[in-house]
Amino acid sequence: MDFGIASVVGITVICYLAALGVKATAVDNKWLPVICGVLGGILGAVGMNAIPDFPAQDSITAIAVGIVSGLAATGADQVYRQLK
Repeated sequence: MDFGIASVVGITVICYLAALGVKATAVDNKWLPVICGVLGGILGAVGMNAIPDFPAQDSITAIAVGIVSGLAATGADQVYRQLK
């Protein structure tokens, strides 16, 4: 099975759902990009070790892919809000 791009989308979706959960708490919304970026980096590192077709072969690239995916969740939310 080819999970390359699906794993990146999966990280984005997980970070988006985590951001929705954080919004329900008392944490200030200005921290959402940081939370999504850190969570994405962690998931990228885990994904490199757990998913055979992950689109990164080394730790730094895997963490970078995860961070960008996590920040994409924040960007997707902002695009949705601006279009609405």
